[in-house]
Amino acid sequence: MDLPDLADLRAAAHVVSLPLVTRFRGIDHREALLLRGPEGWTEFSPFLEYDDAEASVWLAAALDFGWRPQPAPVRERVPVNATVPAVAAEDVAAVLARYDGCRTAKVKVAERGQSLRDDVARVRAVRAAMGPEGRVRLDANGGWNIDEAEHAVHALAEFDLEYLEQPCAEVAELAELRERLADWGIPIAADESVRKAADPLAVARAGAADLVVVKAQPLGGVGAALRIVAESGLPAVVSSALDTSIGLSMGLTLAAALPDLPYDCGLGTASLLAADVTATPLRAQGGALVAGRVETDAGLLRQHAASPDRHAWWLARLERCHAVLAAR
Repeated sequence: MDLPDLADLRAAAHVVSLPLVTRFRGIDHREALLLRGPEGWTEFSPFLEYDDAEASVWLAAALDFGWRPQPAPVRERVPVNATVPAVAAEDVAAVLARYDGCRTAKVKVAERGQSLRDDVARVRAVRAAMGPEGRVRLDANGGWNIDEAEHAVHALAEFDLEYLEQPCAEVAELAELRERLADWGIPIAADESVRKAADPLAVARAGAADLVVVKAQPLGGVGAALRIVAESGLPAVVSSALDTSIGLSMGLTLAAALPDLPYDCGLGTASLLAADVTATPLRAQGGALVAGRVETDAGLLRQHAASPDRHAWWLARLERCHAVLAAR
């Protein structure tokens, strides 16, 4: 696509810093740069540690969503899961209470500074809260080696796991773990091995996963993510990257356009934010979200505007990433 003029993007950019309900992914505030294109509001929010090459893919997604028509939806409502950070077991019920009607919970495990005992206690509390009909999936974010992952599955399998997301970091490790767990009936989902890989289809070709987790921003946009799912030949779960409701609307557009959606999606993460940029945040109602564009609230944009130095930091990042895309 032809890139919008950088000066216009800089002039229109809104940088926000939103507090989180609980510390998540090592942060207690989520920063994002918001833009309004001809098609509506869009979001550029790669995590702070990502380099410009990786972050520029997120900018491509933002510009695609704001400046180009999107695929037509095949469904209006998208079922979503609750996300349980690495909180203490006694705090699980309060986290789940923020997700209205969700039948599925994704539980973070293998976090630094926590033990398998902590994970077991957290997952046990989630299973007790969800009841026997609820679905419980785990997300290790590549935090285990093969032996640690196998040991953890032995300790956690009693909780009737739906699947295990990115238990190990490398594709070869996922493939070996999948072989070791063949008799356990616990599917392996690939997340980082898709969205952070030079070749997002390598995990599917290696037979290293049973399903793929896709996120619109890190994969370059809705259309790019749809192509990856189609070419992988695997079932897909659409997830978020702790986006504002603007970014979540991009993920919802992706989920709503997928021909098949066999799993609840990880798009309910607005419930992890203590504030948002819209008066009607995309929080689960009856276990689902309604796909569609989201409008920002001018008062909330002002209230949660990032500090001048952080605004300048994001504008500099926008400029660098725009240059990366222009050079392609």
